[in-house]
Amino acid sequence: MEIPYIVNARKDTGLNNSKIAIWLFLASEVMLFGGFFSAYVFLRIGADYPWPERTLPVLPGLINTFILIGSSVTVVFAWAALKMRQWRQFQIYMGITIFCAALFMVLKGVEYSVKFAHQAVRLDDFTVLEGHLGYEHDEGHKLVQDRDGKKIEANKIHFDTAGMTVNTLRYHAPWIRNIIDDIAGAGATVTLAEDITAVVSEGDSPVVLAKAGEPLSADLLAKLQDYQLAAREHNSSLRTGALRQEWVVAKQANPEKENWDLATNVNVDMDALTPRLLTEIPKVPFKVDPPVTLLSNPRDIRTGATQSRLRDDTVLLGTLQPSPMVFHNLDAIDFQHLAMRAEARGVDPEVAIENSWLMENHEFVRKIWAWHQLRVAALEKRLIDKYGYNGDGTPERVPTHKELYRIGWKDLAEWGEEVHNVSLSAGQKLKEEFMGPNYDARGSETFPEIEIPREQVRFAAKFSPAWNTYYAIYFTMTGLHGLHVIGGALVLGYYLFFGRKMYLENPEWLANRVEVGGLFWHFVDLVWIFVFPIFYLM
Repeated sequence: MEIPYIVNARKDTGLNNSKIAIWLFLASEVMLFGGFFSAYVFLRIGADYPWPERTLPVLPGLINTFILIGSSVTVVFAWAALKMRQWRQFQIYMGITIFCAALFMVLKGVEYSVKFAHQAVRLDDFTVLEGHLGYEHDEGHKLVQDRDGKKIEANKIHFDTAGMTVNTLRYHAPWIRNIIDDIAGAGATVTLAEDITAVVSEGDSPVVLAKAGEPLSADLLAKLQDYQLAAREHNSSLRTGALRQEWVVAKQANPEKENWDLATNVNVDMDALTPRLLTEIPKVPFKVDPPVTLLSNPRDIRTGATQSRLRDDTVLLGTLQPSPMVFHNLDAIDFQHLAMRAEARGVDPEVAIENSWLMENHEFVRKIWAWHQLRVAALEKRLIDKYGYNGDGTPERVPTHKELYRIGWKDLAEWGEEVHNVSLSAGQKLKEEFMGPNYDARGSETFPEIEIPREQVRFAAKFSPAWNTYYAIYFTMTGLHGLHVIGGALVLGYYLFFGRKMYLENPEWLANRVEVGGLFWHFVDLVWIFVFPIFYLM
């Protein structure tokens, strides 16, 4: 049976099946992206921290906007070529459309890579620093950093470990293997701190599963994990069975009552059940002799003065060593959050900034802040000269919060050009619009190295969804849009590379399919028309 209205349109609606389907699909897409845009607006209005404004590089986003607009034009030309039965023209215009989609994704990939290579840190007083972490090579070792006359690995947590406790169920095997290798490489040993004894079957006496002094190994942990899983399953079955029996007894004694009335009176008799339970071993203690300094990525550990906990619940016992964060190139200093919190406490933001840890400990920051203050004063004068005063004597226009309290990489570049006579060619400056600041060309006078004690670090992350709500939404929205671009390009590419047979059999059928694909492509373009100003310009 032939399905009607595949090629020809219905007389009552003027639409064929595929066009009705795409309009219904686009309606659902409008609701999806409309929800995202609405959520973004409400989150931005209610943000309790300075919402990033004009943070993204405008030029790549602007180029991508014109690329998508151009591709929307060429997909229409491709459809028109089919309607006029010009297969060669269709191939050219559709090829251009797909090339534009690929170019869009390349530029987006470049933008993403720059974000994931960029580091940000929020200090304890809510000052925010941005830049790149610094390393240097040393005789085949991992990347290290000079400090106090000795070599330590930069931007790692250094913990002088005398002992450790391993969670038998949650431990991450690759991390344990690395710990074993690091301890062995330091000429130390890691062994069980005490005998591991357990009741392994009902009614039996405890037996020794592992003796004190046994070295930490993957096989030992695997054996203990298998036992722990079996013990938990056994004990869980006993407790569940006992609880079921208690419910049966309670219902028989009180048939008129509902379950929720009985719930508070139904309890398992643990004293009677305990002799039948097996011994569970959730954690196993080990000692490290002699103590060894172990290194960890900051995101993988929660630090403390005498013990630190890895994300797999392994606890390191010992002493936290100095573990500074070292920015090889500092390219932004942001006092906006500090100023906002100072204003909330009724403190003058300027006073709070002057008394911040960064201002007190780094001469470079004091110099650049003094230069920035002069620029802000000049900006205030220009605004007054241009816009004048209100009726109550206050200036009509004043610098924004960002202009007052943030020194971005372009400000540092301007400072370097003005104070240190550092200048770049037009080509180098154009590259900076895509890839960020050129540290090598501008030098350490413009983007200096700065060391931050670990105790001053409140939070650190790449420019990723983990950094703040803005970037979480940015990557969600642009990532979802990118998936639409890839999906649309694949469909249009199918028409280009595999549509010849359909064209020869029924060119109108292919034209209808391309028209439907073009409608989706226009929607993808329309979404970007909203994304670009909201994220890049506002």
